Amino acid sequence: MNVLVINCGSSSLKYQVINSDSEEVLAKGICERIGIDGRLVYQPEGGEKEITDAPMPTHTEAVRMVLDALVNPKTGVLKDLDEIEAVGHRLVHGGEKFASSTLIDDEVIKAVDECSELAPLHNPANLIGVRACQEVLGDVPMVGVFDTAFHQTMPKEAYLYGIPYEYYEKYKVRKYGFHGTSHSYVSKRAAEILNKPYDSLKTIVCHLGGGASICAVKNGKSVDTSMGLSPLEGLIMGTRSGDIDPSAVEYIAKKENLDLDGILNVLNKKSGVQGMSGVSSDFRDLDEAVSKGNDRADAARNAFCYRAAKYVGSYAAAMNGVDVICFTAGVGENDGVVREKICSYLGYLGIEIDKEANKARAEEIILSTPDSRVTVMMVPTNEELAICRETVALVK
Repeated sequence: MNVLVINCGSSSLKYQVINSDSEEVLAKGICERIGIDGRLVYQPEGGEKEITDAPMPTHTEAVRMVLDALVNPKTGVLKDLDEIEAVGHRLVHGGEKFASSTLIDDEVIKAVDECSELAPLHNPANLIGVRACQEVLGDVPMVGVFDTAFHQTMPKEAYLYGIPYEYYEKYKVRKYGFHGTSHSYVSKRAAEILNKPYDSLKTIVCHLGGGASICAVKNGKSVDTSMGLSPLEGLIMGTRSGDIDPSAVEYIAKKENLDLDGILNVLNKKSGVQGMSGVSSDFRDLDEAVSKGNDRADAARNAFCYRAAKYVGSYAAAMNGVDVICFTAGVGENDGVVREKICSYLGYLGIEIDKEANKARAEEIILSTPDSRVTVMMVPTNEELAICRETVALVK
């Protein structure tokens, strides 16, 4: 089965076509600057990357351009559109309505739209992608795979906030968590690599990138995660503040004369390691700045690692132990310094990092020494493949 995987943002559309039998990526790319001017990046497997600048007033035009590229007689990977047998959509927030992936119909679209209050930057954009594909592909079955679904197994003590319970009852204000597709894929893949039953392990997944979260997976189920009602809670990230005293937010807002939208803009887009360092949200830039003696960049990187180590420690306590710690995503897969700094706090767990193995980048590898009591791994995430698998399971 050929599955088109769509990850739609407000002005972008990432895509892959995956053959589910071989799990080979036939083609991939992105549509950028939708609604501005438009650019299609298309790369068939084993072929050269093609870039086409063309008007994309809406996501519908973007989807059409993607499909045209896929069936192009010269570089297309499909003979015709009938070879696309299903579409898998990344949907960010499913609230408490969706504890698993689901076939998309009008009722599902309505329910996802109702969750838009909880993810105003993401859900509307995701639904634009769904509707655009429906318009162009007609009756091809479509599946929604939710970032929040994997975390619906969290117990109440993990997801309730210390606020009046009526706010949960009336407005569903609680921790939801994100990156669920990645946390699920990586924790399952780690069990496969180690040849151990998934439901026998206590695993902590560190999804570290521009957006970052940590998840405790006990016996195959998410029992806690660092992101909350929104992706703002938890770790220090590229541009997001992570955990912060609400009174500090009020104090800054008054001092800077910022309204609610203004202060949220600061916390989401001007904070994190970028705001702390004054250099960049990109850890490659931070590492370079640290090597040149930039103290603020060094402090920002150290704070990021310290906060991550604290979450790992708290989740080891929450699960009453830990068997496996996995690093994944852009920073987790490529920054050995960050991995080593985080693990330097975890000696009490019997962890020792193999310095030679830790030089690896973006590959499946065990990073800990053979005598470590906890296995530390790097497992590259593959959310598109996870979405493909979920889609095929539901469509079949």
